[in-house]
Amino acid sequence: MQHGSVLIPGDGIGPEVTSAACRIIDAALEGGDASIEWIPCHAGVAALEHGHPDLLPRETIDAIQQVGVALKGPCTTPIGGGFSSVNVALRKTLDLYGAVRPVRSIEGVDTRYRDVDLVVVRENTEGLYAGIENEITPGVVTSLKVATEKASYRIAKFAFEYARSRGRKKVTVFHKANIMKKSDGLFIRCAKEVHEADYTDIEYEELIIDAACMRLVQDPTNFDILLCENLYGDVVSDLCAGFVGGLGVTPGANFGEVNAVFEAVHGSAPDIAGKGLANPLAITMSGVMMLNHIANRTGDAAIAAAADRIKVAYNAAVGEGERTGDLGGSLGTEAFADALVRRLG
Repeated sequence: MQHGSVLIPGDGIGPEVTSAACRIIDAALEGGDASIEWIPCHAGVAALEHGHPDLLPRETIDAIQQVGVALKGPCTTPIGGGFSSVNVALRKTLDLYGAVRPVRSIEGVDTRYRDVDLVVVRENTEGLYAGIENEITPGVVTSLKVATEKASYRIAKFAFEYARSRGRKKVTVFHKANIMKKSDGLFIRCAKEVHEADYTDIEYEELIIDAACMRLVQDPTNFDILLCENLYGDVVSDLCAGFVGGLGVTPGANFGEVNAVFEAVHGSAPDIAGKGLANPLAITMSGVMMLNHIANRTGDAAIAAAADRIKVAYNAAVGEGERTGDLGGSLGTEAFADALVRRLG
């Protein structure tokens, strides 16, 4: 069975790492009963470079809506000025309200933490991170934090459903409702109501975010599913990535009711773009999440088997010392992809 996936290479190191990930995925599927048809599209700076007048072309959105799935490389967002985040625009346009970032220790990546296995679930459309800002008068700027019952209920239900479907035992909500009593207060009220209505088999916990971050760095193994509003989730997911070796070893996915976009959560690293040094593991891991999503949606066992084979391959490669420079190894982008493809043969 052939399945379509939109491929958004992104910019900077994006084209290099997405090309490597696609090669690995194609190798895992080669000779089997399933395949991926990659549908190239562009977003961000790359869209302008390819002659599109918009950072987020309509044809890219239409293509994702047609097939329901995309694999996306990093897109640059200017700091302190310039255009707005293409990543945020993509999530809002497609209503990709649930961000999922698994964080798991990998054998062979030495960090000060062991046996980390947690998932950050982030509300992806509201809050301060939505970027609703206004200059009231010169020198005075406001940022609007929006929270709605609809979004708070649905991300809470999403988190508990995710926990139940994967055998997870606990959901911890990070908040600052002691200060932001209405917005964060609404968020935790909705989470608590969802838990009490349908998910009492799963442990529920609320933590004020500053104390929660302290407890995280003391012992991340005490946590399972972290449920966060938008801005907190972005910060906390990067913090958690540091427990296991950084953003080069942590995948990401954005889910809506219909569509899903899987992406590397690291930046575009323009300083090393074109040098063949970038680590393609994060986008490959995101590709594995994409394959599992397709398999769950379609029942295609061949796609699920390919996802398992890739996971076994990258665990083995990293565990046996075949790593890129960011993980203390000597391999470049393509050499690391070669190492995984060999293990798939």
